Amino acid sequence: MTDSAAAAELDSSADVEVLGPPPRARSLVWLVRLASIIVVIGSWEFFGRKVDPLFMSYPSAIATAAVAMIQSGELGAALLSSIQTLVIGFVTASMIGLVLGLLIGRYRLVDAATDWLVNALYSTPLVAILPLVILWFGLGDMAKLFIVSLLAVFPVLINTAAGVRNVPAQLIDVGSAFAASERQIFLKIILPATIPYMMTGLRLGIGRAIIGMVVAEFFTAITGLGALIVKYGNQYDTASMFVPILTLMLLGIGLTILVRKAEDHFAPWRSVGD
Repeated sequence: MTDSAAAAELDSSADVEVLGPPPRARSLVWLVRLASIIVVIGSWEFFGRKVDPLFMSYPSAIATAAVAMIQSGELGAALLSSIQTLVIGFVTASMIGLVLGLLIGRYRLVDAATDWLVNALYSTPLVAILPLVILWFGLGDMAKLFIVSLLAVFPVLINTAAGVRNVPAQLIDVGSAFAASERQIFLKIILPATIPYMMTGLRLGIGRAIIGMVVAEFFTAITGLGALIVKYGNQYDTASMFVPILTLMLLGIGLTILVRKAEDHFAPWRSVGD
């Protein structure tokens, strides 16, 4: 092979892009997903109509109740209240979890000083400390924010710490060999390698934050979507009770998609081949 031919081959190979699955495969995935949704909702509608409305509702009745709650403004006000609590609590938990996770994963002395506390708090049932939270913060928004943050912080912290520990030691050794400072090692080596673990922790933290929000709304300030669940549950209005429940599901799905988009932005190599 001549030098010019070799150069041309190198140039052509440099233009090759790594592509994801072909459009036909993506279309098939979406088709299967749509079919499964139709089957589940159709089965729910068919069998739900055969069950006493006191125990179960069905999609068409839930949709009718949702329209009525939207028109009255009840659902919108409850959703806004819950989102405020969820966003503030989750952002607070994420910041604390990411910082502490990086420190715990990187520095052995910090890990030794805090691992017992993290394990103890993570394994403590939330119900056991609810009376104490109410004594500390009362029944207002601070109690709700504390509960949301407490539940969401541990998945973020634990996954971030695990990501730091899984950074290949050879990479850190190379940085040290080239006289990189601790700050440079953190920013150039550890942080990029840990981003996928951070995003996994954030995705898990979203689910925990939603659980904490609902529990807080049940037992502290009876507001938001949790208040609607309690209200219509006490009235034995199953169709209306399902509206905030399904809203919480959609909220969790939407926030998870946002985190995935953020992961694609900050760690694009993770999405190759998806």
